[in-house]
Amino acid sequence: MTSHIALLESIQTGLSESLGEVTGLEWVRDLSGGDINRAALLRSRNTNWFLKYRDNAPPGMFEAEALALAEIAATACIRVPDAVAWGTAGNTAWLVLEHLELTSNGPAALLGEQLAALHDISRDSFGWSRNNYIGTTPQLNDWSENWTGFWRDCRLQPQLAMARDAGFASRLIDRGERLLASLDLLLQDHVPAASLVHGDLWAGNKAFTPAGQPVLFDPASYYGDRETDIAMTELFGGFEPAFYTAYQAHSPLPAGYPLRRELYKLYHVLNHLNLFGSAYLSRCENIIDGLLAQVK
Repeated sequence: MTSHIALLESIQTGLSESLGEVTGLEWVRDLSGGDINRAALLRSRNTNWFLKYRDNAPPGMFEAEALALAEIAATACIRVPDAVAWGTAGNTAWLVLEHLELTSNGPAALLGEQLAALHDISRDSFGWSRNNYIGTTPQLNDWSENWTGFWRDCRLQPQLAMARDAGFASRLIDRGERLLASLDLLLQDHVPAASLVHGDLWAGNKAFTPAGQPVLFDPASYYGDRETDIAMTELFGGFEPAFYTAYQAHSPLPAGYPLRRELYKLYHVLNHLNLFGSAYLSRCENIIDGLLAQVK
């Protein structure tokens, strides 16, 4: 583990390269973080910074996050914290973000409107400019003009392969393979736009400023079906009815979304299985069984 002193030295150098000379950088306190990274509040003179850091982080993890934040920010559709600098100190990777005062409660309808505006940003192909991570799991973003192929080859198939390599039950893998072979039927006639999505939109990755501005963070962005973001909001809950009403008023979801929602949830539940273990196995199997029951 890299010491705080060595980490601060690396961060101060990185901040100075980005902003001009930064001096007097202090570690104010540790902050409660998520399941993946640690966090701390830093201060330099009168400026506070939010630090994310992780020992033995996958290569490029924080750089990919910073680039996703910049891409979302460039749309001017919804607020995200500025990614100020990132780098490594020994075996510890770090990312310094703008420090924002945030609250969990705010205008849910405005969040729905602004997310819909973000989803209006689109490209001709599905994917992203580089691979990134969902948690610490590699997320493939090879460009594709076919959404079904992208979801199969860059999302579900890699997760099932990791589950197989981890030794999870053959029933999961066998039925998962059947599901992959059935995607053309499950997604037939669904031709979504390649929208800019957050990619990991659970309730813990959204908040509000005291003035009521929605803020998103911790993205795993790419250009994909906008329904993937909405499905993720429904996976663990935490989004108010006003959020969905406002989103639907701006961008109504097309017919067939309830079925696709389960397909899109599956990716994240498989990822939780691979990250956190067998507590998620039965949920994966139940989703797959429900989807296969729809195949005629």
